[in-house]
Amino acid sequence: MVVTASEHQNHNHAGSGDRVAILLMGYGEVESYEDFANYNEQALQLLTAKFAPVPTWIYPPLAKILALFDLHEWSHQHGNFISPHNQIFENQRAGIETHLQEKWGDRVKVFKAFNFCAPFLPDQVLKEIHREGFNHVLIYPLLVVDSIFTSGIALEQVNNALGAIARERWENSEMSEGDTVSNSDDVDGENSDGVAPPTKPLALQWPQGTRYIPSFYNEPDYIQFLADYVEQTIQNDLAVAHLPSQIGIVLMNHGCPHKAKGFTSGITESEALYEAVRVKLINRFPLISVGWLNHDTPLIEWTQPHAELAAKNLIDLGATAIVMMPIGFVTENHETLLDVEHIIESVRKKHPAITYRQLPCPNDHPTFLEMAANWANPHIDALLNPQPAVFNLGDHETYQTTVVYTPHSHGNGQGHSHGHDHSHGHAHGPKHHHGSHEHHHHGHP
Repeated sequence: MVVTASEHQNHNHAGSGDRVAILLMGYGEVESYEDFANYNEQALQLLTAKFAPVPTWIYPPLAKILALFDLHEWSHQHGNFISPHNQIFENQRAGIETHLQEKWGDRVKVFKAFNFCAPFLPDQVLKEIHREGFNHVLIYPLLVVDSIFTSGIALEQVNNALGAIARERWENSEMSEGDTVSNSDDVDGENSDGVAPPTKPLALQWPQGTRYIPSFYNEPDYIQFLADYVEQTIQNDLAVAHLPSQIGIVLMNHGCPHKAKGFTSGITESEALYEAVRVKLINRFPLISVGWLNHDTPLIEWTQPHAELAAKNLIDLGATAIVMMPIGFVTENHETLLDVEHIIESVRKKHPAITYRQLPCPNDHPTFLEMAANWANPHIDALLNPQPAVFNLGDHETYQTTVVYTPHSHGNGQGHSHGHDHSHGHAHGPKHHHGSHEHHHHGHP
């Protein structure tokens, strides 16, 4: 039995057994200090190599040197600090899954994957997804902007993992006449020379469908959420003692190198996010600046102003209070905690009379989890309910196939916020709700 491509696709998508695995991806962070060197080596290979001229032979010894600095900072300077990132990410995964299963039931499941942390590396998680029998995968980096340093490395790891799975499936497959797909357009199953076309097992095609959510920097509900949280913090903590024009707001983006070997570095989307949040705040709070959380890398030109300079500039303009708000991160990590603490301590030495507020990432705030789930819904629908498309091939017969189609592409306003004072307290953001049901829904490294 030879099955045409059209029949094969319609057969795959028509069944009620279709299931979607959501691959929720984040960086992951070290929980055991013994893992510093291995973590750094992977980060050097996947991240630093995209913008810094570092020869590959130097990765292992450089990773060990960096591990010593990490150990000194985390253990000695910060009292045996352990990053909360991985636990927060698990809370995000579970919360998003709860919302999605309320709508889709057990046809969807959310899996977490970390770029640098076993046992949740993308190749390990995709093998588990394959073993559990899911036939569609939604690749979902929970990262604000799309760049080579975010979703770019996520896709690199996913594609390598999918390639390895495909090779394994091919090596373990058994060709059978009843389980083949024709590569020929000839309905009789023969080419112009009368020779049967090459065939391959249908089971080798995995996953049968994929979708991808690259970023959410321009989602109206996310932008509104950030602005609301800043306003609420000011109203609750600072409004009594400081005039609005005296409150400086540093909106912190992830730092980006200007040159990334031709790859998209994330600067454009990060700047757009900052401007969108700034516009919502500027009429009440005129002292606003972007602040980039850069890495101290020699010979690399980074985005400016860095967060420390941004705070100092606002103080020079008369700020009596400084609010440090991460807008380019949704999951707390050592940068949003330790790096920002270092910045505040440095500025406080020169300006001790200033009031400082270090705000959290959205983390597992219920409003954020709801909107993050809503951004995935259109893509799940496209995988589970593909639309038939008819192509006119001119002189050839009309060809009908099944394609994954989303009525509206990402962006352009589709709908798709740890309130502590310089501490590690894990608190939630704004209490008033700006969930996705109040905005135009998403139609999303």
